[in-house]
Amino acid sequence: MLLESKNINFRYGKGPFIIKDFTMELNSGEIVGLSGNSGSGKTTLARILAGYEKPYEGHVLLDGKPLPEDRFNPVQLVFQHPEKSVNPHWKMHKTLNEGWSPEDSLIHSLGIEEEWLQRWPNELSGGELQRFCVTRALSPDTKFLIADEMTTMLDAITQAHIWNVVIDIAKKRNIGVLVISHERHLIDRICSKVIEIN
Repeated sequence: MLLESKNINFRYGKGPFIIKDFTMELNSGEIVGLSGNSGSGKTTLARILAGYEKPYEGHVLLDGKPLPEDRFNPVQLVFQHPEKSVNPHWKMHKTLNEGWSPEDSLIHSLGIEEEWLQRWPNELSGGELQRFCVTRALSPDTKFLIADEMTTMLDAITQAHIWNVVIDIAKKRNIGVLVISHERHLIDRICSKVIEIN
């Protein structure tokens, strides 16, 4: 399977273009890094690739077709700030099962404790919340994962734990992963190639 962006241009309103003629390909099973300075449009690009935002010009294609809008999107995005990705009025078990019901082995592998399922989002730390967001994104139907600074706000031990699990699952399921990060040591360690965006 192939996720590709073709000549993506984007700007907010009538402002300057923050993304210009961006083209890339991500194949199934490939782990690719995306690096760039702050303000270079990395998060906006992540939103475009996952279908949250429409480009001003250009196309995002999944095996040559537009991303689906009326069913599960095989391109899943995990944001940097998990507290913005969950409904504050839902307990965590409802958030976790919003799109599908993860098996216990996946839940446990990402370090989610059973008592957390009955808590509200504001009763969990950022690292605990992000474990839920990552688990939720790893549906059996997920073909590509866009990780936008996914572990930047977490401590080093939690970072390593989450990435070890995600990379292991990606390899087993042949999931393509785009690792968006300003942490070059992380990108160099887990990615087969790096795309620079300025």
